[in-house]
Amino acid sequence: MASLLRPSGDYRSLLSYRKAEQIYDLTSYFCKTYLLSRDRTVDQMIQAARSGKQNIAEGKEAGLVSMETEIKLTNVARASFDELLADYEDFLRVRGGRVGEGFP
Repeated sequence: MASLLRPSGDYRSLLSYRKAEQIYDLTSYFCKTYLLSRDRTVDQMIQAARSGKQNIAEGKEAGLVSMETEIKLTNVARASFDELLADYEDFLRVRGGRVGEGFP
C-alpha cells in the first residue's frame, strides 16, 4: 500500500543540519571566548544559531507531511543565520576589522 506521506529521512544526515550544528557549537565557543556573558548580544547570537539548527530539523520532520511547511521553516533557518552573520560582522566592524581579515 502506498503511503500518503513523503519518504522519511533522518535530518541528522543532512549536510545543512551538520553544518548548522557546527555553527551553533562555534558560536557558543566564540561568545564564551570573546564576549562578556552579560552582553545581550551573547543571548541573541546563541539563539540565532540554535534557531537555525532547530528549524532545519523541524522543517525536515514537517516536510514528511507538508512541503510548504518545510520550505517555510527552511527560510526561517536561513533568516536566523543571516541575523547571526550580521552579529559577527558587527563584532568585526566595531573592532576595526573587516570580513575575511580576522580580528585583533
